[in-house]
Amino acid sequence: MVMDARTGEVLHSRNADTRLHPASLTKMMTLYIAFEAIRLGEITLDTPVRISAQAAAEPPSELGLRAGSTIRFRYLIRAAAIRSANDAATAIGEAISGSEAAFARRMNRTARALGMTRTTFRNAHGLTEEGHLSTAHDMTILGRRLFYDYPQYYNIFSRREEDAGIATVRNTNRAFLDAYRGADGIKTGYTRAAGFNLVASAERGNVRILATVFGGRSAAWRNQRIMELLDMGFARAPANAQVRRPSLPAYTDDDGDGGNVGQAQLVSGLVTRSLRPLPRPGPSAPASAPPPELVAAIEEAVGAALTTAVATADPAPAPRPLAEPEPEPAPAEVAAAPAEVAPTPDAQGAAAPVATAAAAPAVPPVPRPATQAALAVPPRPADPPPVEVARAAEPEVVTRASSTGSRLFGVSLGAQPSHHAAERLLLRTALSEVGTFDQALRRVVQRGGGYEARFQGMTEDQAARACARLNARNIACEPFGPAS
Repeated sequence: MVMDARTGEVLHSRNADTRLHPASLTKMMTLYIAFEAIRLGEITLDTPVRISAQAAAEPPSELGLRAGSTIRFRYLIRAAAIRSANDAATAIGEAISGSEAAFARRMNRTARALGMTRTTFRNAHGLTEEGHLSTAHDMTILGRRLFYDYPQYYNIFSRREEDAGIATVRNTNRAFLDAYRGADGIKTGYTRAAGFNLVASAERGNVRILATVFGGRSAAWRNQRIMELLDMGFARAPANAQVRRPSLPAYTDDDGDGGNVGQAQLVSGLVTRSLRPLPRPGPSAPASAPPPELVAAIEEAVGAALTTAVATADPAPAPRPLAEPEPEPAPAEVAAAPAEVAPTPDAQGAAAPVATAAAAPAVPPVPRPATQAALAVPPRPADPPPVEVARAAEPEVVTRASSTGSRLFGVSLGAQPSHHAAERLLLRTALSEVGTFDQALRRVVQRGGGYEARFQGMTEDQAARACARLNARNIACEPFGPAS
């Protein structure tokens, strides 16, 4: 795939949408999300990251991280981008998402937002795993987005060597960077299943070209081919073109990550608003005030009690009042009062009228308003009475799963004289039969003195149809089952 990075226009494409193993090109997405997390404030370059046992156990290429140790986030980025360290890539994913599985979900979500429609990630480093696939087209898109979305970090891909905290790392792409004029990145990748992969970028004058190669036979062949593609791009691209800078990805769906990716959800425990309780219905103060008759009776009884107390405390005779004393209320008036005045003997044995609290009329409580009643928990419905049901003895049904639909079958293309020849045959066949072997895994099995080229992970029907297509083209093919 060859692309004009300024406009996103495809200048050359050959099998660019074939899903293949991306190998360490995967780390471009790992680094893209790392830059995104820094921009969104989820993490900083100087955040200390504790290394898990899983990250420390990743196979080479590696930085040499030890489980339980801590290292700054910036050093993990350098190791993943420059040395292509698998342990650093896993540590980046765990630091951002908590686990590699959660980080893989974020990778896939970001890929969809970037328009990488034929890419599926399973891990952060790119080691071969079933279903972990991408295309030359999608990886070229990702290389362009790294340059335009995070230009402040893009220069890391052109550094020949750099301090990674516990070691100095050297660039796996330095041979290409030194050999091609204008080259400034970006990422290599290699596994046995993938071959030699490379996404490269170069700038000359006002023109920037991106090129991608999957499945190279060797690092030298890959570099030579990528330089040919870049030359083709510079020859075909116009000298001047308007730059169509892409916008940052917009995340609109939710794959269980809790809303927009990278958006920090800060929850505050502060109370921002306190609601007053709703008042009871009816008049507020007058509703609870006692009736006037009760107040008059209480005041009269209290006055009489005070007069008696003063008289008993002073041995001298109290002076008679000049005015006639106020007559006591008639029995009818007292009976009309809502409180009874009961005589209470004093210290001299005299009876002093006192209002009893029990005589006050009870004010029935006012029901709460409907808005508050609605908040009450409804009563739990009574459980129905148990019903005894006599269950007849049911016959036991024994089933046996069929293996015809499982992916335990495959096809063999025969033995080859060398491991390299077998890999080359598998890659050539996969490219010529994209629809047939799209989901199959390529594997080389050493048998006797030869190397057998196999496609695995197919159903029985898929294996049979694949051999029928290859045999029709005079290509040796033999299906095999789970026992082979």
